[in-house]
Amino acid sequence: MKELEQNYTRTFSTSAGAVVLKHLRRITIERVLGPDATDAQLRGLEAQRALVHQIESMIERGK
Repeated sequence: MKELEQNYTRTFSTSAGAVVLKHLRRITIERVLGPDATDAQLRGLEAQRALVHQIESMIERGK
């Protein structure tokens, strides 16, 4: 698993990777849904946030 984690770190350590990761954070973690959001929308966004958190965790473990 360490090799995979290091690959995440290498990928997202480039300038292009940093831009992509920043974009992923902006459209998921930093996104706010209004009070009229449906259950499905909330669940979908939470799944996306979980994926971005997983990517960030892999990057940290690969350092």
